[in-house]
Amino acid sequence: MIKVLVTYYSQKGDTEKMAALIASGASEASAEVTLRAVDEIRAADLLKYDAIIVGSPTYYGSMAYQIKRLFDESFKFHGKLKGKVGAAFTSSVNIGGGNETTILEILHVFLVHGMIIQGFSKGDHYGPVSIGSPDERVAMQCRLLGEQVVRLAQILQAGKESIPRFD
Repeated sequence: MIKVLVTYYSQKGDTEKMAALIASGASEASAEVTLRAVDEIRAADLLKYDAIIVGSPTYYGSMAYQIKRLFDESFKFHGKLKGKVGAAFTSSVNIGGGNETTILEILHVFLVHGMIIQGFSKGDHYGPVSIGSPDERVAMQCRLLGEQVVRLAQILQAGKESIPRFD
């Protein structure tokens, strides 16, 4: 069974609502899901999961320092997250508040770790974005992200022996 971590920081509750929707989508796709606020996990915990989905509110076009702190601590495990699936999501109060830059910062960390990213050709390409509390469109995007991350992790797990390693 695929193990998924959905972790987030949320000050007003919007990012937390998104995280719960993503966890719901991953659960419906038959994954074992752990849903935790970022302050409840340590960098070493990331090693336990096949997929890691991280959400942060957008602050000044960037991720919250609580998420950044987790990522800074994760570099002691550099190379050990290689091949895991990663995805990101964010919430903000403005359409032009730096939503994409926040998600891309999270994805950049995953790429440096050698993780495989799930994106979308339609909708929120880099990951779900909510302006304020998640509406119906955002809820659908969140559930779909959870489901698609699990599907990708299942494909990778099934073909693990055939994945080329460029070490």
